[in-house]
Amino acid sequence: MDRDKFKVFVTVGTDQPFDRMVRVVDQWAGGENRKDVFAQIGQTNWRPKHIEYSQFLSPSEFTEKLRSSNIVIGHAGMGTILTALKYQKPLLVVPKRASLGEHRNEHQLATAKRLLELGRINVAFDEAELRQKLANLQSVSSKNKLGEYATKGLTDSISTFIFS
Repeated sequence: MDRDKFKVFVTVGTDQPFDRMVRVVDQWAGGENRKDVFAQIGQTNWRPKHIEYSQFLSPSEFTEKLRSSNIVIGHAGMGTILTALKYQKPLLVVPKRASLGEHRNEHQLATAKRLLELGRINVAFDEAELRQKLANLQSVSSKNKLGEYATKGLTDSISTFIFS
């Protein structure tokens, strides 16, 4: 994939901002002179310097940004993950960490680890790994398509994971 054809959509979700991830992407975009990055950054006082952004998007705006992108970079929230899989978008997630004050608990870390094990998503667990994956963005691949409705095997697997 030609790097000039990338259109990158970054999302932090609706609960809390995720400045750690957005800062790394913003620095990368500035260093690479990328003009094709848009971020939904949440309610935060920090503002990116090198990328276009909005604090919040309506559901339809979110879907349009995601659908028109070539790659999605986001937190490990299920809404972001399921939507990216549904539209077969290459997805790179960075889990929010409760240990860093980014979330209430470590459920995003657990989600990212499990879905990585299942081969469903690409994950960067820290800033160094995110920088490495951004430097090789063309290698971030689209995983299997998720249909309009989840298969029984997928819902059983998610139920087992959640309730065990």
